[in-house]
Amino acid sequence: MKIGVAIVKKKRNINPSKTLVLGFAILILVGATLLSLPAATENGEGLPFLKALFTATSATCVTGLVVVDTGSTFSLFGELVILSLIQIGGLGFMTFASFVFMLLGKRISLKERLVLKEAINLNDFTGIGILVRRILLFTGVIEFSGALLLAIRFSYDMPIGKAIYYGVFHSISNFNNAGFDLLGGFHSLTSYVDDPVIVLTICALITLGGIGFIVMNDLYEYRKTRKLSLHTKIMLITSISLTLFGTIAIYLLELGNTKTFGPLSPLGQVLGALFQSVTSRTAGANTLPIGDLTHATLLIMMFLMFIGGGSGSTAGGIKVTTFVVLLATVWSQIKGREDIVIFKKRLVKEIVFKAFTVAMCGFAIVAFVTFILSITDTGHHFIMYLFEATSAFGTVGLTMGLTTELSPIGQLLIILTMFAGRLGPLTIGIAITRRRQKETFHRPKGNIMIG
Repeated sequence: MKIGVAIVKKKRNINPSKTLVLGFAILILVGATLLSLPAATENGEGLPFLKALFTATSATCVTGLVVVDTGSTFSLFGELVILSLIQIGGLGFMTFASFVFMLLGKRISLKERLVLKEAINLNDFTGIGILVRRILLFTGVIEFSGALLLAIRFSYDMPIGKAIYYGVFHSISNFNNAGFDLLGGFHSLTSYVDDPVIVLTICALITLGGIGFIVMNDLYEYRKTRKLSLHTKIMLITSISLTLFGTIAIYLLELGNTKTFGPLSPLGQVLGALFQSVTSRTAGANTLPIGDLTHATLLIMMFLMFIGGGSGSTAGGIKVTTFVVLLATVWSQIKGREDIVIFKKRLVKEIVFKAFTVAMCGFAIVAFVTFILSITDTGHHFIMYLFEATSAFGTVGLTMGLTTELSPIGQLLIILTMFAGRLGPLTIGIAITRRRQKETFHRPKGNIMIG
């Protein structure tokens, strides 16, 4: 009995959100320190610390926004530091640490399980050790397959050793939804816009990384259970729907744009629209020049960036499930229903409250960052500030060209936005506030007019 009480007390004293925030912050600072070393850059001078901090934050938060060109600025050491930050940041540092503990034969403690539960967004501790192993298995298999396909394709354009390295780098970068590339010149993958192998392989990597490890595990278990969870059903159906919507919308909106679709074949136009739809969900690579896209296309992309990918994935944004809960709530109100039902399952009020909180915090962050950027970095079109803020919050990494021109204040603001977008505004809010206390009484009901 005393042991049980002790465990409960210990559990209450643990703040997983605070551990996650501090862990990511420490990882970013270590990465920034390494990137500022002379050995990290080709010129042997190292990066100024602010630029190193920006790059480390972008890599750890798997965003992809860069203030210097990755391929031409960093040495092999610097590129490997960035790649390590992407991998650890994408998996989550606690998932990575737990794997190291397992290799050393150590058990995962209660505190570590609590933090893992928060990081992966689980509802309970059931099978968390098995899930960690599977996450690493899924990651290894997918990244290896992507690296192999990309290396084979790159081998036609460069020496085999360089092709293998490029294949590995771009596979890890895109599976973790980071979008960093080594092709140089801030052009990302625009030279491969009509290449089916590159486009489809990277689209697959981005999609698999963005649906989340919980969905992957659920699909893996399907052969035994023949059932899919509500979360998985929502993720699969909505992700496919958003990808199709984005592809069709971008294709139609860019069809008459000579700067983007003009030089492309019909197949290249379809592949370009597909890639931009997929990458807007939080990856950061691009095959079409972002600055030349129509404003209507940019709005569609910002909509997709704000939604992001799946909970417990390498993606950012408010998450697909949050978006669906918001839609279901609105629909229930329109239909005059008391319960919010998705796939014949009734959602509890706590989920609805959490979804609205995440969405409103996301809107507030994007609006605030856009407002501040328009003050500190004057001289640009308003849509560039809005696009940059949405991209940073969604940890996407797409830019209309503003990133490299940001002032020091603008860089710090985007750093904080990427950090908030990766961890989630709710996680950061809980980390910096006191532990929730259950109310012992309820105040009298009030009534106000809405609408």
